[in-house]
Parts: sequence; C-alpha cells; structure tokens
Amino acid sequence: MLIILFRHGPAGSADSSRWPDDAARPLTPKGEERTRAAALGVRRLLGQPITVVLTSPLVRADSTAKILASATDCKKHATLEALAPGGSFRKTLAALAEYRDADIVALVGHEPDLGKLAGVLVFGAPSALPLKKAGACAIVCEGEPQPGAGVLKWLAPPKLLRRLGRKKAHA
Repeated sequence: MLIILFRHGPAGSADSSRWPDDAARPLTPKGEERTRAAALGVRRLLGQPITVVLTSPLVRADSTAKILASATDCKKHATLEALAPGGSFRKTLAALAEYRDADIVALVGHEPDLGKLAGVLVFGAPSALPLKKAGACAIVCEGEPQPGAGVLKWLAPPKLLRRLGRKKAHA
C-alpha cells in the first residue's frame, strides 16, 4: 500500500469573529488554487488514481480532500475523525488496516499530526516529518501499516508539487 499524507491547503487566518468554530475555517480562494495545482502534482507523481481519500472533518481539510480526489480520479472520499487535530495515530492506523488491499490511500489532515504520523510509520515513533500547507509525502507499507513498517518514497513541498502540476506532459 502506498500512503499519501497531504496537508490541507492554505486557509483563512484564525478569526473567532468570522469563524467562532475554527473547524469551519475554509480554504482561501488562493488556497484552493494552490491546492488544486499541488494535487495535480501528486497526480503526476503517482501516475494512477488514488483508491480512497480519508480526511479530517474540518472544513479546510475536507475541501482539500475533495480537490485531491478530483485531481487524482479518486472515486471514494470519507471522513476519518482520527485525522482531526489532536487525533489518535493508533485509530488512524486501525482505519488504514481496513484498506489494506487498496493500492493508494491518501490521508488529508493537519500539522503537527500528519508529520508525527509519518514518523510513526517510518521510524516507529511520533517524530516530526513536517509538511507545509498543500505539501505531501508518500510512504510505502508492505502488508498492514504499522509503526516502523513504512519506507519514505518521497517528500514534496507545495512549491514543487505546484510546479509539477502546472507542467505539460510530453508526448
């Protein structure tokens, strides 16, 4: 299984007068554009559709997940509460186990949690592998995803993903 960890795109600044519930804070219009370009970069790196996109329930992550699913021809998109800020990486790993037969599973969430999850998968402990907004990494797991069972395939900052997403394919 290939696991893509994709951090949500640029969102509006935290502002309790506009969004009393921070979970409702959306992507900015520029954030949507940058996220779309980065998602197209992920598509280019993968060369095949994502099987399933699992997302944090927060609006900015869910919007990012929908953009990523659309850009990568993914037909299945679901919310995973464990991807909310402060969620449990153990519950995330248990959810990933349910998709063990999937080729590519993308998780859309928040920092520092995604970086810690990457550390758990690759190093066996929640050490940070930070992801910038609309940045991603790919981790290969043979068999069921477990702490330390993953191998980092690539780590791509958003600027690189956007550049790849805007590049024309050569015939």
